[in-house]
Amino acid sequence: MKSIRLTLLLALLATVTLVNFVSLLRGYSASIEQAEALFDQRLKDLAGLIDEASLHTYQNVTQASDFNPEVSDFFQIWDEDKATLLHYSTLAPKTLLSPLKKGFHDINYDRYRWRVYIAYYPASSRWIVTGERYDLRFALAEQVAMESVYPTVIALPIMAFIIWGAIGLGLKPLKKLAEQLKDKRADDLSPVIVDSMPQEISQLVLTINDLLFRLGNAFQREQRFSSDAAHELRTPVSILKVHLYNLKKAQIMDNAELMAMEEGLNRLGHSVEQILALYRTSPDTAAMQYQRLDLYVMTQEIIAESYNQFEEKQQKIALSGHTAEMYGNIFAITTLIQNLLSNANKYTPCHGQILVDVRQIDGGVRWCIEDSGVGIPETEYQRVFERFYRLHGDRHHSGESGSGLGLAIVKHIVTLHDGRIMLSPSQFSTGLKVIIDFPLGNEYEKP
Repeated sequence: MKSIRLTLLLALLATVTLVNFVSLLRGYSASIEQAEALFDQRLKDLAGLIDEASLHTYQNVTQASDFNPEVSDFFQIWDEDKATLLHYSTLAPKTLLSPLKKGFHDINYDRYRWRVYIAYYPASSRWIVTGERYDLRFALAEQVAMESVYPTVIALPIMAFIIWGAIGLGLKPLKKLAEQLKDKRADDLSPVIVDSMPQEISQLVLTINDLLFRLGNAFQREQRFSSDAAHELRTPVSILKVHLYNLKKAQIMDNAELMAMEEGLNRLGHSVEQILALYRTSPDTAAMQYQRLDLYVMTQEIIAESYNQFEEKQQKIALSGHTAEMYGNIFAITTLIQNLLSNANKYTPCHGQILVDVRQIDGGVRWCIEDSGVGIPETEYQRVFERFYRLHGDRHHSGESGSGLGLAIVKHIVTLHDGRIMLSPSQFSTGLKVIIDFPLGNEYEKP
């Protein structure tokens, strides 16, 4: 969409140009008519002047005159009987071009069109004929008319410059408002303040500030909900785990039933943690605090913390690569790495292999993990990123439980960091390879 300033400038210039064009057209036409009237009057005056000058000078002798008007004019002096040409100018013909009838006439002579005025003067008993070339008269008339057109045409660029400045001055408060909104961080819900607000923008600013106020209240409620939910959901799960442990120790219930309860409880706890992780990484509900972090070091630390899980299944996990720094949200990136490591651990069989590689690439950082697990069919690569979607339904054929949120959270975090995630078969005979490319980012580019 074009800018308001440019749109207003073009609209105003088009309107002014159209109005000026109509005015100039009317003025041009009126100028031509007035010039025509002036030229006709000049022919009449010339005829009177010639009559006065020749009244006592020329007798009934046909001769050319030393007095000649403009090169575009001619004159003839005929006697009363219209039979004898008494006097004529250099350009004048020696014959009668039209009947001597008083008034203005248009004739053709010497390959030109002429405007002719014929008058009879009783005092001298003579007919005076004056004539003027139409092409030269029109050239002079156009010159007169165009002299009034040129200033208006020249004024258009100056007018455009003045209008451009005036519109810019009028839109200055709106520009300030746009700059304030553009520079606002996602966690900055302070009111917008614009000095010298015009009436047209004041209501818009009030509406924006009211919206920011309501958003601030909504975020506070959501943050309180996050904190309360974490406590209210985790605490009962922890208590149930303690009771389940006591039941197992007391051997009151059948061991198979206890195992089923434990599995269901673990699944509930995992779902709670995933839902809370998904909530905490949402930019709409919590401010994203970005900082410089080393993806390689983070991966190393998280593998060390969860190494017991891989040890239990006697899996071989290897980390390769080197320092890879980027800007990101440390909680979100930690959640991403934990989810992908957890998936690799769950869906890779005992004695399987897991390879993690982290390194700097052109313009960003690449984080890659591949395993020798069951893998995912290529036809399902896009669907596994949908929330609550699990391959083969609620129970994966590997026997592992899950909520269907792990890869959805991973994709969400990658999107928050303007990254890209790709799935492909691993280098092993079976398994999945996950490649994530993050841009280096900037601490000032993110909210």
